[in-house]
Amino acid sequence: MATTLRHRLSTVIDPEMNTEPGLSGFNQLVVAGILMLVIIGVLETEVHFIRHYGGLSTVLKGVLFVFFAVEYVLRLWVAPLNPKVRSMAHYALSPAALLDLAVLVTFVTPYLGLEVAVFRLLQLTRLIRLARLGRFSRALNLVYVAIRSRSTELSLAFGLAFALMLAASTLLYFVESTAQPEAFGSIPRAMWWAVETLTTVGYGDVVPVTPLGRFLAAVTALCGIGIIALPTGMLAGAFSDAIRQAREDRTHGGHGD
Repeated sequence: MATTLRHRLSTVIDPEMNTEPGLSGFNQLVVAGILMLVIIGVLETEVHFIRHYGGLSTVLKGVLFVFFAVEYVLRLWVAPLNPKVRSMAHYALSPAALLDLAVLVTFVTPYLGLEVAVFRLLQLTRLIRLARLGRFSRALNLVYVAIRSRSTELSLAFGLAFALMLAASTLLYFVESTAQPEAFGSIPRAMWWAVETLTTVGYGDVVPVTPLGRFLAAVTALCGIGIIALPTGMLAGAFSDAIRQAREDRTHGGHGD
C-alpha cells in the first residue's frame, strides 16, 4: 500500500515521472507558491509594506514554509523511483535539491539574526526547471536553437558594439576631460556616457558641453542605432527560421507515422 502511494506521489510530484501532458495539479500549486514567495520577497524590501502588512506577510511565509518543507521531504521520498536518480542521498546532494534546501533555510535565518530573504528569489530557478518539461521544453529549445544558429553573427555584433563604445569613450575623454573631469576624467568614466548613448537610454545625467564633444556624441548616437539593432534583427530572423523548421519537422514526422 505504501509502495502504491509512493508511485502515485511520484507521478504527481516529479514532473519527469508524469505521463500526462503539462504540469500536474500539484506542480501548478508549486508554481503558484513560488510566485507568491517571490512577490513577498520583493514587497518586503519596501518599508511601507512591512509597516502595514508585515503581520500578513509573516503568516503567508509560515504557510509557504510548511508547504515547501513538506514538498521537499516528499520529493526526497519519491526521488529514487526516477531512473535517473540512484538513491535518496544522490538526489539530496544534487544542485537543484541543495538550492531548494538553501531557500528553506532562509525562512529561519531571520530568527538567527541573519537577513537573507532576498535569496528566496532563487526559487525562480524552480520555474525554469519545471519549464524544461512538457510543452514548455519545445519553446525553450527553439530559443536555444535560434541563439546557437546565430552565435557567430551575435558575437560579431557585440564585438562591434564594444569597439564603438570604447572608441566613443576614448574620443570623449580627450575632448571633454578638461571641461568635465568628474564625468569624462577617464575612459572608464566616459564609458557610462557611451553606454547610455549607444543603448539610446539617455538618462541625461552626463552630457557633452563642448561643440566637438556634442558633434561626436551625435555621430555615436547615429552609429549606435544601427549597431545595437543588429542583434535584434538577427534573433528575429533566427526565431523565424527555428519555428519554421520545427513545423516542418512535425509535419514530416506526422506523415512518417
